Amino acid sequence: MSPDGPEYAPASDTENGSPPETAPPGPDLPGPLRLHADTGVCAGAGQCVRAAPDLFDQGDDGLVVLLRADVSEQERERALTAADWCPSGAVSVHETS
Repeated sequence: MSPDGPEYAPASDTENGSPPETAPPGPDLPGPLRLHADTGVCAGAGQCVRAAPDLFDQGDDGLVVLLRADVSEQERERALTAADWCPSGAVSVHETS
């Protein structure tokens, strides 16, 4: 923490209002991952689609549509980024057993 207060990354790029290009480290989940999307919490911001268009879409109402729950190793970073960028917390990532 700096003397001026806590240090943190801005929530968006100040020039274009978009999320930062790199997400902070996600949870330490070493195993296979599974996504969950809660349409009751979704605000329709579309950041999940921006982060991982192969895993998420938006319905006609603007709410999140989960295209696939199981996350491959190649999709792992994008899945964690989508959960991190979701402003309402509707997208979550869980380790499968």
